[in-house]
Amino acid sequence: MIQPTAGFIVYGVHKDGLKDPMGQPFIDDALVAQSKKALAEAGVELVEHDVVVASKEEARAAMKRMKDDDRIDGVILFSGTWVWAAHVIGAIRDFAMTGKGVLIWTHPGSQGWRPVGGLVLHGALLEVGIHHKFVYGPADDPAEVARIVSFCRAAHMRHWLNLSTIGTFGGRGMGQTCGVADPSQWMRTFGVDIDSRDTTDLIRTAGAIADDELAALEPRIEQLFGKLPEKNVVNERSMRLYLAIKKLVAEYGWDWYTIQSFPGLGDDYSATCFAQSMMLDDGCGTSTLGDFNTGLSVLLLTKLSAEPVYYGDLQHIDKATGEIKIIGDGACPPSLAGKLGPAGFAEHGIPTEGEAGGLSVELVCKVGEGVLARLGRVDGRFTMVLTRASIFEPPADQLDARRRECGIPFWPHGFVTAHCNIDELLEHWTNEYACLGYGEHLFDDLVDFCKMTGIEAILP
Repeated sequence: MIQPTAGFIVYGVHKDGLKDPMGQPFIDDALVAQSKKALAEAGVELVEHDVVVASKEEARAAMKRMKDDDRIDGVILFSGTWVWAAHVIGAIRDFAMTGKGVLIWTHPGSQGWRPVGGLVLHGALLEVGIHHKFVYGPADDPAEVARIVSFCRAAHMRHWLNLSTIGTFGGRGMGQTCGVADPSQWMRTFGVDIDSRDTTDLIRTAGAIADDELAALEPRIEQLFGKLPEKNVVNERSMRLYLAIKKLVAEYGWDWYTIQSFPGLGDDYSATCFAQSMMLDDGCGTSTLGDFNTGLSVLLLTKLSAEPVYYGDLQHIDKATGEIKIIGDGACPPSLAGKLGPAGFAEHGIPTEGEAGGLSVELVCKVGEGVLARLGRVDGRFTMVLTRASIFEPPADQLDARRRECGIPFWPHGFVTAHCNIDELLEHWTNEYACLGYGEHLFDDLVDFCKMTGIEAILP
């Protein structure tokens, strides 16, 4: 799980110990220290600026320092007391042009006139059109601190994406129209380059995997599944494909990837289910069918969560109860298996979607709280549909019947209750895939990410 880094700058004209007529310093140093401590305890690494910013020269020096530090994802401007907005706004504008995030934090309280300093700067940034987040809340309120932390995590992801590369093995899979990407739009919106390779090198690399490399993989497979799969050509190819993907993603310098799967690779060599499952368990953002939008959705959820991500088909939706069954074609990180049993081995099982066959993963996703999310594109504009969700396990005596409902009981199942208006969800959903992430904080993180990048967040 990522740890964002934020610059922390206190600003205000009445500084350096200047006291109000009642003899109290305008800037409360103890409150500033308490606020920084709350952020650090919530997982934000702070780069502190040791000068309280009041003048144009001080603002320019502070923001340049934060601008030039590649570790910094965004800056937190802490209102120490009132300020002349004109003294700091130019430097903030210059910083914001880097794409790093800007947040104004105003701690409540009459003493020190912090709300005045916060609101005058907030209004100035609105007037000029500088995107930022404004938080008015105390450091001892976990909900208010969480609002700042979600901003920092979103800023980290925006910063991380800039100058990154998504690779694609092969082209569009299964005739997907709703996952294709415009490379110019991705560069313009996210700063992401799209690189592509044919699957021939992947097949060649898989075939050249040495026996000792396969043997070195076995302990990890036993740890995740409790046993090794049956030794045969089809299963061995699945393992070779996983090792080949890992090797080539690193060799090409890709930060995450998507893969066509079929037609092509799944017919000529092996289905990608096992390889994709293992890559997800490794914490790598990925998707099948050359679906770039699902790929970015999975990447965001993976980076922002402590758990791996499951993407699978929205196979059934019960409008009356809000229950959704997510059933993917054999790809699911094995560590998501719950109390109903460990992950197991199955077959891909659909010859029309990968005649070569291959290993797949069988499991029921563990209980937890999280989100369903997917980036999409509507008439050339990015959208993200996002809802909170609860993952549950059916009663053990009902599990077999529940899994047989879809006709393919051996594929991985996620049983989810979506906390939203189902009609609204379906109206705006842009694909058959649901991306399931664990962690209640993901909702706010993704909303902030959408605001930063100009994505329309749809919250049914």
